[in-house]
Amino acid sequence: MTQSFPLILASASPRRAGLLTLLGLEFSVSPSAILEDVLPGEAPEEHAERLSRAKVQEVREGSPGAMVVAGDTVVVLDGGILGKPAHPEDALGMLRALSGRTHTVVSGLAVAFPGGAVRSGVMSTDVTFRSFDDDFARAYVETGEPMDKAGAYGIQGLGSALVQEIRGDYTTVVGLPVPLLLELLRSGGVRYRFGCLVPVSPEAAR
Repeated sequence: MTQSFPLILASASPRRAGLLTLLGLEFSVSPSAILEDVLPGEAPEEHAERLSRAKVQEVREGSPGAMVVAGDTVVVLDGGILGKPAHPEDALGMLRALSGRTHTVVSGLAVAFPGGAVRSGVMSTDVTFRSFDDDFARAYVETGEPMDKAGAYGIQGLGSALVQEIRGDYTTVVGLPVPLLLELLRSGGVRYRFGCLVPVSPEAAR
């Protein structure tokens, strides 16, 4: 079965691309260039969803006949947002704060349909870290893995050694919540059929 429209991932994240690949979907990558600043008073859920919508809207301007998917992920600790570290010492500080504690990973997701509609939502998962010392945290930072990831860790990589427990959806922590993706597709009249996206009616993508 062949998709009747192209699919674009508006993200340079290899983790998000990896999840779409696991679903067997064919897609191209066209990263968004929008700024990811947090607005004053913006809640983590609002931030993640706003950026997800902004990313798909930017990328679909150049590809109006395509379906565009984008996400944004933040780590929340004590109500504050931890984004991507600016430098290694910033990453080390984040890991120190997360050691031995439970934080929440919030992933926003947006889908722009070929007909113009945009559907979006948010999923959250709680993650508990083991307690670890500075030497362990610094060794992880020196691998370079934390530097392009919210909260300074990647659960799908070496950062899995930091994790004690997950309560919720694993793909949300990776950065593209698959249950939410399938729900957004369904709400827009498109069904996932194990390797393909299928409109279920002439109005499916409107």
